[in-house]
Amino acid sequence: MGSQVLLILIAVVGGIAITVQGQMMGVIDRQLGTLESVFLTYALGTAIVSLLVLAVRGGNLGQWQQLPWWTLTSGLVGLVIVSSIGFSVARLGAVSAFTLIIASQCVIAALIDHFGLFGAEVRAINWQKLAGIATLLFGVWLTIR
Repeated sequence: MGSQVLLILIAVVGGIAITVQGQMMGVIDRQLGTLESVFLTYALGTAIVSLLVLAVRGGNLGQWQQLPWWTLTSGLVGLVIVSSIGFSVARLGAVSAFTLIIASQCVIAALIDHFGLFGAEVRAINWQKLAGIATLLFGVWLTIR
């Protein structure tokens, strides 16, 4: 039970961090522009993670060639994520932007789980998940209308 609580807390902290980062990027986006916002976010993040990798003497980076080729496009996907967050928060506001972002994440995550895409363990969509997604989509409608 303790490990489940830890996993939940880590997910919650991640959600909080995404929201706070989105608001920060929205401010940068409004003042400097979307590309500049993404550049600053990635440049500073790269500097920090580079120091962490150096601190652990490279970790497992020597094994990167063994990864499936398509996993190496995650940086490009990250650029889409960061760009869309900064752009949409600056223009829609945090609540509307994140409501749309979270709802789309849940729908796509359900499909990824259901079909086992991208190496995911298959977790079939059941009526409870469908009801949750429908409720979520109703919440999106209420939030952005």
